[in-house]
Amino acid sequence: MRLAIGLLLALLSLSVLAIDTEQDLPTPVLQTRYDRLINELRCLVCQNNSIADSNAGLASDLRREVHGMLLAGKTDAEILKFMTDRYGDFVLYRPPFVRRTLLLWLAPALLLGVGILVAVRVVRGRGRLVRADADDSDIDSARP
Repeated sequence: MRLAIGLLLALLSLSVLAIDTEQDLPTPVLQTRYDRLINELRCLVCQNNSIADSNAGLASDLRREVHGMLLAGKTDAEILKFMTDRYGDFVLYRPPFVRRTLLLWLAPALLLGVGILVAVRVVRGRGRLVRADADDSDIDSARP
């Protein structure tokens, strides 16, 4: 049990290693925007971390890019557009609802629907088997 807890704590502490080396931005508003943006952008190397949580070299480069663009006066929309133009919608944790991402957005509902249909068919099939077994046992008990 101690080993499992130790491993869990070690895995959770890995995000501490992702240190943002960029200096704080001059205003709290810019710093807040920076923090929000780096948490909205996906690390293309890690794929399951934001660039804020990743210590990959590309994530560091992307943080530096966002930092520089904020200092240059770019809006959040301009920064996100730059990133998606360069890396595609995959760089966003919340990709836009457009034709090319339609399957991405609808897949959970489709999979849930298929799962419900399979579950209903299995339950109905087992119900028929139980009734058939009950009918067979009634026939067997009626025989002398």
